[in-house]
Amino acid sequence: MKPFLTVIAGPTASGKTAIAIELARRRGGEIVSADSQQVYRYFDIGTAKPSAEELAAVPHHLVSVVEPLEPFSAAEYQRRADAAIEDIASRGKPVFVVGGTGMYLRILLHGLVEAPGADPELRAELEALAAAEGREAVHRKLAEVDPETAAKLPPNDLVRIIRALEIHKQTGKTASEFRKEHAFAGTRYPFRMYVLSPPREELYQRIDARTAAMFQRGLVDEVRELSARGYAEAAPMRSVGYVQAKAVVDGTLSLEEAIQQAAQETRRYAKRQLTWFRKEAGAIFIEPPYDADRLEGGSDIPCS
Repeated sequence: MKPFLTVIAGPTASGKTAIAIELARRRGGEIVSADSQQVYRYFDIGTAKPSAEELAAVPHHLVSVVEPLEPFSAAEYQRRADAAIEDIASRGKPVFVVGGTGMYLRILLHGLVEAPGADPELRAELEALAAAEGREAVHRKLAEVDPETAAKLPPNDLVRIIRALEIHKQTGKTASEFRKEHAFAGTRYPFRMYVLSPPREELYQRIDARTAAMFQRGLVDEVRELSARGYAEAAPMRSVGYVQAKAVVDGTLSLEEAIQQAAQETRRYAKRQLTWFRKEAGAIFIEPPYDADRLEGGSDIPCS
């Protein structure tokens, strides 16, 4: 029998880490991260990784486990998360899955879409176009054939833009059409998913405060050091916060401009996260103040 999962999801800065640690401590459980950036080593400040104290309070899995230049896919996440869940359950511990990467959570809970493989020639061509004319040029190509997917992806997200163009070339369908037609598999685990959903203004205030705090803690210095170590092209360097901090290092943004831009982009990302989670069957949306007693009491009711 598959172990039961308590899933704590929600947008960035919604308070997932704190409530998850509280619940895990109460029940003697362990946490499996579902964050696409926190898996990478050395990228700490901009990914809002749990602090050393938080990591010590409750065992965490899939945090800082991948080298910055190492390829890492959703399928690999599923494989590693399955292994971590099996390990935790084998020791009789409750499993808490915590994070805001909706695709990782969906793949873990429901399985993978059978998508076409990579197209090395197309990837090389599009990467060359991005290098020569900027990532916006590749984004425009996607908008021409798949405006729905293009509207959901910022021009900076080159990996997903190229993937969408690969799907279109190989199937003759847009990525959005392909995913609608190829549903996810049945439920892989019994689970209960809580989605933390602060009121919009409160969430935006949290995002603004956390963004400012990241820069105050030394995000620009972290980017400078990681670039010097050869990680300027690592995947997390393309995420919000790191893009703006790198622009400060490069001299194209002032510190104040970088903080404002990063906060704005994070607010947009949070909105997309909430849109994603609203489509998740059985998701229970809760607003602060988060009641650990109520969550603990309801966590044994599985979703299917």
